[in-house]
Amino acid sequence: MCVGVPMQVISIEGDQALTEVDGVKREASLMLLDQEVKVGDFVIIHAGFAISKLDEEDAKATLELMREVFEPELMG
Repeated sequence: MCVGVPMQVISIEGDQALTEVDGVKREASLMLLDQEVKVGDFVIIHAGFAISKLDEEDAKATLELMREVFEPELMG
């Protein structure tokens, strides 16, 4: 199963962003996006690449749904 995860950009250096969600940090390439991304923006991260930019409200709603679906007791 492939899952893209909304993460918030906390720093940018060139085409690389450091992103974070729930204390987990990941580096991701911004090279696939055709939109400007700034610190504080939310992006969908998949396989080390930011593949989409989304607004904060949509990001938070998606994260809430993901937390419900991936609750530890449901993961086996």
